[in-house]
Amino acid sequence: RRRVSEPEGRSSSSRSPSWCSGPNFMSFLLPHLRTGWAVDQAILNEEDRVVVVRFGHDYCPVCMQMDEALSKIAEKVKNFAVVYLVDISEVPDFNTMYELYDPCTVMMFFRNKHIMIDLGTGNNNKINWALTNTQELIDLVETVYRGARKGRGLVVSPKDYSTKYRY
Repeated sequence: RRRVSEPEGRSSSSRSPSWCSGPNFMSFLLPHLRTGWAVDQAILNEEDRVVVVRFGHDYCPVCMQMDEALSKIAEKVKNFAVVYLVDISEVPDFNTMYELYDPCTVMMFFRNKHIMIDLGTGNNNKINWALTNTQELIDLVETVYRGARKGRGLVVSPKDYSTKYRY
């Protein structure tokens, strides 16, 4: 007898469960995209919501912090955003195209268009650190959504992160 949670045509012994992919226990709360085609389809097929994609590794400490924050906000932003995780070793297709050289990178897309965010850091293409404050993350995703709906390809972050590191 097949369990309800198993996908059609697969038995539980044919694949390992998502929580076995690494020690990051927050990553299993969010959907993983396991192929380049799946990433493309997720970005292409979402018409009304921002697609938030975290590129990185489930076992990376920075990604663990980011995944925790993303999993906390996923339910709160579900009306205007959807969150996916992509392992850059499993799906290396976008590493060169999006310059994914950092351990953890978050990018946002709306209607098949990459939305750039002016965070004050000089890199408007992506967030490459762990943004752990959930309210800041919600505000950022909402700002991207509001700006992208108006046709803007670049939105200004509600908070300036140019001084996030204090020397």
